[in-house]
Amino acid sequence: MKRVLVTICLLSLFSCAKSQESNSPNMHTNALINETSPYLLQHAHNPVNWYPWGEEALDKAKKENKLILVSIGYAACHWCHVMEHESFEDSTVAKFMNDNFVAIKVDREERPDIDQVYMNAVQLITGRGGWPLNCIALPDGRPLYGGTYFQKEQWLEMLSGVLNFSKENPEKTEEQANALTEGIQRAEFEISSQKPDVFNIKDLDTIFKTWKGSIDYKEGGGNRAPKFPLPIGYQYLLQYDYLSNSPDALKAVDLTLFKMAHGGIYDQIGGGFARYSTDDEWKVPHFEKMLYDNSQLVSLYASAYQQSKNPLYKEVVIETLDFIERELTHESGGFYSSLDADSEGEEGKFYVWTKTEFDKILSDDAKLLAEYFEVTEKGNWEHGNNILLKTEHPEKLAATFQISMDALNKKVSKAKVDLLAARSKRIRPGLDDKILTSWNALMLKGYVDAYRVTDTKAYLQKALKNADFLLTSMKRKDGGLNRNFKNGKSSINAFLDDYAFSISAFVSLYQVTFDEKWLKEAADLMLYANKHFSDEETGMYFYTSDLDAALVARKMEIADNVIPSSNSEMAKNLYTLGQYLYDDAYIQRAKNMLGNIDTDALKNGPYYANWNILRTYFSKEPYEVAIVGKDSEEFRKEMDAHYLPNVFISGGKNEGNLELLKDKLVKGKTTIYVCQNKVCQYPVNTVKEALELIK
Repeated sequence: MKRVLVTICLLSLFSCAKSQESNSPNMHTNALINETSPYLLQHAHNPVNWYPWGEEALDKAKKENKLILVSIGYAACHWCHVMEHESFEDSTVAKFMNDNFVAIKVDREERPDIDQVYMNAVQLITGRGGWPLNCIALPDGRPLYGGTYFQKEQWLEMLSGVLNFSKENPEKTEEQANALTEGIQRAEFEISSQKPDVFNIKDLDTIFKTWKGSIDYKEGGGNRAPKFPLPIGYQYLLQYDYLSNSPDALKAVDLTLFKMAHGGIYDQIGGGFARYSTDDEWKVPHFEKMLYDNSQLVSLYASAYQQSKNPLYKEVVIETLDFIERELTHESGGFYSSLDADSEGEEGKFYVWTKTEFDKILSDDAKLLAEYFEVTEKGNWEHGNNILLKTEHPEKLAATFQISMDALNKKVSKAKVDLLAARSKRIRPGLDDKILTSWNALMLKGYVDAYRVTDTKAYLQKALKNADFLLTSMKRKDGGLNRNFKNGKSSINAFLDDYAFSISAFVSLYQVTFDEKWLKEAADLMLYANKHFSDEETGMYFYTSDLDAALVARKMEIADNVIPSSNSEMAKNLYTLGQYLYDDAYIQRAKNMLGNIDTDALKNGPYYANWNILRTYFSKEPYEVAIVGKDSEEFRKEMDAHYLPNVFISGGKNEGNLELLKDKLVKGKTTIYVCQNKVCQYPVNTVKEALELIK
């Protein structure tokens, strides 16, 4: 990454302001009232004259020659709520903002393109980022100064300081804006100076050797706090162990999944994961629950169950999907975005218990279950409250209370039902009920992966229903996608991640249904993305379509994080579709994209994990497995009982239209062909024989 050092002398110009009482929330209505985003609607009655991002606000800033104040957050963001209450509901703060700025509110989940630009700016200025994200810009949108959360007095001081600086130093203001804009435009990636012609499996060892030092082999995850689940990282480590037989990589995965499933980051009675753990032991969550985390963690635990058959992993998959079904599913088949961390103005209040509450609900078994869930009179969190954890030693607990493990498990199951019923009577956290294409595609794939390991037909039906929803509600007549859906309205042109994860999800649907409709949908979306998102110079993809109104920079997503980057997912999609469609140009483009970032991917394994999954395909030729005949579905299920990350499966009762399936049907038999690089071995008639050919 190229770095640009940007400085601004504002602190000495700051002035102080007196506080005043905040307004009643409904005394004022601003332009956000017509939006559908729950986050924007949260601010629709602030005394601040907020505008959504769009021509009206931008034209107003230019016409009145006012600085723009871009404030970015999301509905489940705890500190966004704090700043709203402290500053944006305050009449003095609102008056100063209204008099001197054009204030724009942005839901980062709806408009990640805007968030990318101003996040880069704040990171260049301060060296860090986060939400709420607040950035002051010139009327043309070029950023000038910014930060994340500000207390009210700091906020007024900062606004006043920037305003005075811009008025008194117009030339320096212009220089600062130019420098920041140039930094944002350049802060993409450096193409590796030497692109490898061949990717070597030994590179996987190099990646892990560097990665290993950052792994916490006591508590799992990274050796730091807070701890974020990075699902794609552990998917890579599983795949690396499969190819290289690395006990340390497998230990990192198993330890992390075990500790997370026993910690407070996992909702022990309702299922599903919080966004991250504030401590280094996965015990104290930041209580917001995001669809994108839970969808990927379902896929990860499903993969880990395939690999190990650990019943804990299957239990987590089932309980998490119970949570999704209960709390994040719309009747149309779409999935909502998140649950807030707060209820009744307090973070985590919905999820925690006093010992008194706990004992009253569970009565006779309270002593046993308090030890199981690590509930104490003093509380294991703040204010005498307990976050429910799960004992790591149930066998010892059963022995202490002189009951069998079967009896303990029955008591725990009943306790979960009783506690969940009691919790359901509380005031619930806020629901962000907008539906986003990319996150829905991740959840669709999560359901597919869960179906693979549980053979629960309802999971496949959920996936198919969501796929139909995406096609009917998110796909346009021109073949493109929209980003968002709420109240029957879908309005924002989709971004690259919407295409990337939808393509991947549709391919996964083909792999469990053998319905070529889903491959065609994936291929059509790829053609559309290639037309509207491609960067001809590098072969990579821009995050925004060429149909979108231009921002001050057109950005790319390169590095993986809590969600894989859209470029890494597109590169994997090119490879996968290249395999299924026999399109060598797609495979070559995927190889070139990986070559572009080879240096960074070798050095920074956790943040290039999805790229390095693609590297495994080029390092060791994957298998193409074709199953053709009347028992193809049963044979596929047998195959899916095994962890086979380097297998691309296709088939059906008939030959279908794929090149690999042509002339493969043998009358009266179900036949399996194991192939590599379009060369097939002699056909076999049992899954056991096929597995012996996959080395």
